[in-house]
Amino acid sequence: MKKIFYPVLLLALTACKGNQQTTDTESVTVPVSEVAADTTAQPEVDAITSATSKPNQVSFNGRIVLPPQRQATIALTMGGVVKNTSLLPGQYVSKNAVIATLENPEFITLQQTYLDSHAQTEYLQAEFERQKNLSAEQAASQKKLQQSKADYLSMKSRVEAAAAQLKLLGVEPEVLLKEGIQPFLQIKAPISGYVADVKMNVGKYMNVGDALCEIVDKSRTLLRLTTYEKDLADMKVGNPVQFRVNGMGKTVFKATLISIGQKVDEDTRSVEVYARVDTVDNQFRPGMY
Repeated sequence: MKKIFYPVLLLALTACKGNQQTTDTESVTVPVSEVAADTTAQPEVDAITSATSKPNQVSFNGRIVLPPQRQATIALTMGGVVKNTSLLPGQYVSKNAVIATLENPEFITLQQTYLDSHAQTEYLQAEFERQKNLSAEQAASQKKLQQSKADYLSMKSRVEAAAAQLKLLGVEPEVLLKEGIQPFLQIKAPISGYVADVKMNVGKYMNVGDALCEIVDKSRTLLRLTTYEKDLADMKVGNPVQFRVNGMGKTVFKATLISIGQKVDEDTRSVEVYARVDTVDNQFRPGMY
């Protein structure tokens, strides 16, 4: 009986040991897979919370600015007293909308000069054509023909000069011929945008060159950033830019680098770079940090 009992007991112990090894191996596999998933997710968090978590990234400060063609200063080419205006800072105006009217007797005189010169030009042109026909038939002297031509060309240049002055004031000569003399000069908006820095009021006399207000178009904004010469090697036009704005929380906006300054400031060793803002937000204001 003893010779048969030992082999059976050894086989049972071997089977129990094999089951224990299988259980230990399965208990390690699950935690390993969970740790790997956490590791791959971590860089995504770092990329948002820190701009320096990746190599070849540089950080710099700056302000939101407008391209020159998106900002207009309304200055006068003829002085006058502000007769009427309804502008308020922050108000939106469309291109060619009347933002103010001025009164100035010189404006009326200029219109009269154009209308008189235009009428004289028509008469002198007809007289010049008549003298040419008479000269061709040898019924008029060459002297009269030359005098007629000189009078016509002189008056024509006067009309053209008056027309050019009217266009500088935003008045079309064709409209003046059709509608007659206007008592007030209308100041129109050259671009669409928001009114800022209003410096006029009703009854105030504005001199030539004085700025009435500014109009800013926020539909296209830029970032003017200050970087340093040590960072230039890591930047090139077309690079993506991520930025945050003071007062707007942790929201991340996107931009694209479009210009890198070619002159280094001798005192600060800094360079100005510009980025086009790709994420449009109505809260953006020129000058925001």
